Amino acid sequence: MIRFLTAGESHGKALNVIVDGFPSNLNVTEESINNELKRRQAGYGRGMRMKIESDSAEILSGVRFAKTIGSPIALLIRNNDWQNWQDLLDTKENELLFEIISIPRPGHADLTGVSKYNLDDIRNSIERSSARETASRVAAGAIAKMLLAEFGINVGSYVESIGGIYPKENFYSNLLENNSKSGFNALTLSNLADKSSVRVLERAQEERIIRKIKTAKKKGDTLGGTFIAVATGVPAGLGSFMQYDRRLDADIAQGIISINAVKGLEIGNAFEGAGLFGSEIHDEIIKDKTNLKRRTNHYGGIEGGISNGMPIIVRGAMKPIATLMSPIATVDLSTMKKTDARRERSDFTAVPACAVIAEAMLAWSIAKFMIEKFGGDSIEEMKDNYSSYTGKMFGRIKTNFERK
Repeated sequence: MIRFLTAGESHGKALNVIVDGFPSNLNVTEESINNELKRRQAGYGRGMRMKIESDSAEILSGVRFAKTIGSPIALLIRNNDWQNWQDLLDTKENELLFEIISIPRPGHADLTGVSKYNLDDIRNSIERSSARETASRVAAGAIAKMLLAEFGINVGSYVESIGGIYPKENFYSNLLENNSKSGFNALTLSNLADKSSVRVLERAQEERIIRKIKTAKKKGDTLGGTFIAVATGVPAGLGSFMQYDRRLDADIAQGIISINAVKGLEIGNAFEGAGLFGSEIHDEIIKDKTNLKRRTNHYGGIEGGISNGMPIIVRGAMKPIATLMSPIATVDLSTMKKTDARRERSDFTAVPACAVIAEAMLAWSIAKFMIEKFGGDSIEEMKDNYSSYTGKMFGRIKTNFERK
C-alpha cells in the first residue's frame, strides 16, 4: 500500500513530502514533478504569493539515475518567502515582540484551530491550515501519475465554473453520455484547459469569468466554483464492496473533499440522477469484440465501489476563499467584542489550482488501488501481473458462465 506524509508551514523554511510504497525501476524526474507544481500556481485571480514563489521539488532520496529504488522518496519544496518570516516563525525560543493574531476569519480554520489545539495565537493555526500544503500533494500526485502512465492511465481536469458562470455547452453531461467512444483521453481534455487562464474549455466563458474576477477584486471579495477531474484507461476491478474502507469511490471522495475549501463532490451524475427514473440513469451494458462496456457513463466509471473500465469522472465544488479584502463581521478573541475579520494575503479565486490539486488526489487514489491489486516489488513485476489480469478478464467471465 502506498502512502504519503506532508510537513511544513505556509511561510516556514520548506514543505516536506515522504512518499512510500512505490515499486522500484519507475521513471521519476524532478522535471515532471515541477511541471505539475507550475500548473498548480497558474490561473487568473491568484494572489501576490504566486509572484514570490516559483515552486520546484528537490528529490532527496528514493530515486537514483531517474529511477525509483524501492525505498521511501523524500521531496523538499523550499518556500522563497521564508526570508521575510524567519523571526516570526523561528523554531527556537523568541523574546522579540510580534503581533498576536486574535481576530478569526469566518469560513477559515482560524477559530476551529485555536479552539481544538488550545493555541494563544491564530498564526499557529493559519500556517498549517493554509492551502500552501497542497503543493506537497501535487508533488506526491505527480509520482502517482508517472506510475499510472506506465499502464496507459491518464488523469486530467478542467474548470467547469467560477462565480456561477457556466459554459453554454454542458461538457460534463457530454462526458457522461459520450465517453464510451474510443480515443477519449483525459490528457487531451487537460491540455485544452491549460491553454485558458482560468482552465475552462470555452473562450466566451473565460472572458465572462475574468470580468467577474475583476469585479471581485474591486469589491475586495472572492469567488468559488466547480471543477471536473477525469481518469481514462482505468481497468475494471479496482476497489471492493467487501468493506467500507476498500471502496474506490470512497477513497476518491475522501481525497478530494480533503482539499482546502472543497465542500462538495459527486462521482458521475449523482445529484441529477437522484431525481430520475432508474431507466434514465443506469448505464446499459454492451459487448464489443473483446470486452463488456457501458453505453453511457452516468455513474462515473464506478459501480459497487469497483471500477468498471469506463473513465472515472468526478465533479467538485470549491467555496469562495475565506480571506476578504472587504471583510465581514467576526469577534476579536482578546476582547470578545465585534470587529471586522482580519485580512491575510490571499487569492481572489483559486478554482483553476484546485482542479490541478484534484487531479493529484484522484491519481493518488487510483495508484493506491493499482498497487494493491497488481503490486510487485518492481514496476516490471507489476506490469506482468497487470497484463495477466487484463488480458484474460473477458475470457474468464465468458468461460465461467459457459460452464453453467
